[in-house]
Amino acid sequence: MERMGILSVIGLSLLTRFHRLADPPHVCWDETHFGKMGSYYINRTFFFDVHPPLGKMLIGLAGHLTGYDGSFSFLKPGQSYGDHNYLGMRGFCAFLGCWIPPFTFLIVLQLSGSVSAAVLAAVLVLLDTGCITLSQYILLDPILLFFIMAALLCMLRFNACSCRPFTAPWWGWLALTGVNLAGATGVKFVGLFVVVLVGLNTVRDLWRLLGDLHLTPEVLLHHLAARVLCLILLPLVLYAFIFYVHLTVLSKSGPGDGFFSSAFQSRLAGNNLHNASMPEHLAYSSAITLKNVRTATGYLHSHWHLYPEGVGARQQQVTTYSHKDQNNLWIIKKHDLNYDSAAPLELVHHGDLIRLEHKMTGRNLHSHQREAPLTKKHLQVTAYGTNGTGDSNDIWRIEVSGGQSPVKVLRSQIRILHLSTGCVLGSSGKILPKWGWEQGEVTCSPYLRETPNTLWNVEDHENPRLPNISVSILKPSFLETLLESHVVMVRANSGLKPKEHEVTSKPWHWPINFQGLRFSGVNATDVRVYLLGNPVIWWLNLVCLGVYVIMAICAAISFQRGICMSDQVKENVAVLLESGGQLMLGWLLHYCPFFFMGRVLYYHHYFPAMLFSCMLTAVTLSVLVTLVAGWLCPSLQRTIYTAVMTVLILIIIYSFYLFHPLTYGMEGPLADEPGSLMSGLRWMDSWEF
Repeated sequence: MERMGILSVIGLSLLTRFHRLADPPHVCWDETHFGKMGSYYINRTFFFDVHPPLGKMLIGLAGHLTGYDGSFSFLKPGQSYGDHNYLGMRGFCAFLGCWIPPFTFLIVLQLSGSVSAAVLAAVLVLLDTGCITLSQYILLDPILLFFIMAALLCMLRFNACSCRPFTAPWWGWLALTGVNLAGATGVKFVGLFVVVLVGLNTVRDLWRLLGDLHLTPEVLLHHLAARVLCLILLPLVLYAFIFYVHLTVLSKSGPGDGFFSSAFQSRLAGNNLHNASMPEHLAYSSAITLKNVRTATGYLHSHWHLYPEGVGARQQQVTTYSHKDQNNLWIIKKHDLNYDSAAPLELVHHGDLIRLEHKMTGRNLHSHQREAPLTKKHLQVTAYGTNGTGDSNDIWRIEVSGGQSPVKVLRSQIRILHLSTGCVLGSSGKILPKWGWEQGEVTCSPYLRETPNTLWNVEDHENPRLPNISVSILKPSFLETLLESHVVMVRANSGLKPKEHEVTSKPWHWPINFQGLRFSGVNATDVRVYLLGNPVIWWLNLVCLGVYVIMAICAAISFQRGICMSDQVKENVAVLLESGGQLMLGWLLHYCPFFFMGRVLYYHHYFPAMLFSCMLTAVTLSVLVTLVAGWLCPSLQRTIYTAVMTVLILIIIYSFYLFHPLTYGMEGPLADEPGSLMSGLRWMDSWEF
């Protein structure tokens, strides 16, 4: 029975995920991002993304192995693939998506011991239109869901081996749990939620072992060491290895350079810093460029244009500019106007007072008690004076992060404090209007916190009186690049904001299936694909979440009060509390954190939690129907149970028949027009199919 069930689920999963995989034959939704990133791996071109690299690397590898040459541009949704081989990448994502229903079957079977509950859970995932849609395109979601479910299944298999500790199966399932934890986290940071779930399960398991007085302290230490090795050290090593491969493969300069520090960029072939030579330490009279440490901000820049009337003082604009330009060059001078540039060479140290003269215009970096153009409470930064002569508001103090001296190109991070006002030079990240050439705003911040906005590093350095060195000796180590990659990813992820006209959503929308996502097509002549969960399944899940909470509370009270129960009832209640509790915890961990995130959120973020909700629904309904049938008619309990579960599965199959055009593509009249495949099925006004 079990073997027939799992084989049926695998066969149907392959059928539903690979059906019409080639349609539509154009870029759909986020394929424009992840397909393009797969191309970057094939071409070894460096790029930046807010997610860890494993998913994109696997997509690129799948494309390479199936004959895709990385030449398609993935410019925008709707762009035709033409003769380019995109099916290999879609097929890889669909193949991983195919394993999610079988994993669901095995997980619920392991938790409940009920084949019928496992079948129901698998059907809920198998026939969900949203799960199928996410599996059929070049996206990270099927890869992430595969690793999350695999990690959960391996954890449960390991728990089942608890009576045979330190045997080969015990070690195998424990190690595979760690491998899949690394995989989930290596695709998206959302994978950390399943890490927490496994961690809590491990803590409970160790606590149980601690109470077993038959185990010696030595054996307990062996148990602890095994879990540290397989669930902490192994995932960390694999996760670091993923980044090592990522940074090794992407060895050529590309669109991601500007997100990273100058030292990081020096390791990329084709970047102007790669194999460059320049003086190592900063000295007075050097011509330099200053790059802001904040993600993708740019270089300290000035030009002949003045701030307009009504915007602070009408002096020369100072901005940040993301491109290489002669207007990014500044000459560093002593604050003393009588300083002789022909005097013996002096290096710039932490705490020095300096002036920065703009090389092209001869004006000094300057600030004063005028408000910045966009950021209120910050002070305006200008370029002021003539031929390097200005006033006392041109004097700044250099502070090197960590207090190291002298200032080193590429590696030293510095703050530049205005002596008169005490504010610190920084980039607000805001874009100036057309009068500022839509470049970045530079301000002098009264808030002296050391943040990426107020940190700078010296990138280009010219001084004929100093010997040049190859910047290759300044290239960061792997651990430094690994740390920087995560700092940049976390900053960029937390700062993600919705684009204009982009469909976003809120976490409370998700369980009620309030709004989907348009993958492809708008008009009646288009092939329209719409990401929306099967509403019958999603609303059943929502109801069962509430039912589970009520049943769990009643069961807990009954146990506490010592109410007499038959062995069968006790067994079912134990499954409800134990197995259902683990699934409820998984749902909470994969759902609740989104309420506290400041970044933009989308409907597809709910799907990991949705899988836990489907499994919880199956366990809850299995226990509920068993208990009710046993109470109503004990002699026909099995018959009633089978009939109810069969009717439920038939309803789900029919609902899939009704809503399957959302997944496989709608053509012809729109949903509200006569003759539409979806006529009468737009049950909520917020559904935009």
